Amino acid sequence: MPAFPAVPATPALLVDRDVLDRNIARMADAARTRGVSLRPHAKTHKCVEIARRQIAAGAVGLTVATVSEAEVFADAGFRDLFVAYPLWTDAARGARLRALAAEVRLTVGVDSVEGARALAEHARPGLTVLVEVDSGHHRTGVAPERTGSVAVAAASVGLEVRGVFTFPGHSYGPGQPAVAATDEAAALSRAVAALEATGHDADVISGGSTPTAHLDVPAATELRPGVYVFGDAQQLELGTIDEDAIALTALATVVSARDDTVVLDAGSKVLGADRAPWATGYGRILGAPDARIVALSEHHATVQWPADADRPTLGTRIRVIPNHVCSAVNLADDLTVVAGDTVVDRWPVAARGCNT
Repeated sequence: MPAFPAVPATPALLVDRDVLDRNIARMADAARTRGVSLRPHAKTHKCVEIARRQIAAGAVGLTVATVSEAEVFADAGFRDLFVAYPLWTDAARGARLRALAAEVRLTVGVDSVEGARALAEHARPGLTVLVEVDSGHHRTGVAPERTGSVAVAAASVGLEVRGVFTFPGHSYGPGQPAVAATDEAAALSRAVAALEATGHDADVISGGSTPTAHLDVPAATELRPGVYVFGDAQQLELGTIDEDAIALTALATVVSARDDTVVLDAGSKVLGADRAPWATGYGRILGAPDARIVALSEHHATVQWPADADRPTLGTRIRVIPNHVCSAVNLADDLTVVAGDTVVDRWPVAARGCNT
């Protein structure tokens, strides 16, 4: 495993440029083959350079989670942004949305009559919205049959309703991607029918997640996967990717070793603390599929090394695959870009901490 001596200190997040570009091209090709638009979620990478690569590969625009993420990408020159979140808009957030809408083609999510009214009051009439639909994740979004009532309320206060969106987040579980894709297709179809029954056209029918991105959802016109650019340990365990699709790892150093245990200098402040109930550890080790991160503290990752493999010695540099790559990226100031064994660039995480 390369030691990357040009990286002065660990821990550090590495991005394999060739794998990244391959992942971007694969998803763009898959969207084109299915005849749907690709609007990748930038909350995964929060990086202007990666967003530019996605647009160059054919993405129609970007999805973001927050107004502050939208502001970062608007300032960097991106002109078609969707805030895929049911914003609660007050005067301060409304002023920010007005400024954004003056610069870019801005779309915002709504999932309630009250939310639509607040958006129109504090942002502006004429703002474009998509109604969020609950397709089985049961987080935000209205029941599909209620889409029409939210659309009517939004239109009555001057918002432009262009369609519906959903996030099939229950795809993040063993055996769940196919189930979630079926649920998503059914929910979007019912939502479109409810929207059209009130006289509104569904020009945009937006959905998708990385686990379901390659599954057929006939109703959708747009996909919004995010994690696919980097891959992570969750996707490995779900079987949606192989290790050759892992573009981001945390370079860490063995700082302690005994028996079958090694301890690395990349803890929760680097890797993030996410661990799904079904996950077998707090991340994976690139090139050592049987090793398990059994404990994570702020600056330590405790790894149980397989007995039939040579245990790495003190000072060895190891590449860790985070469980949830979005969380890991949001903890980093920049990404070290590598090609083969060579460090070739450093990209700022421009939207780090943009949570408002």
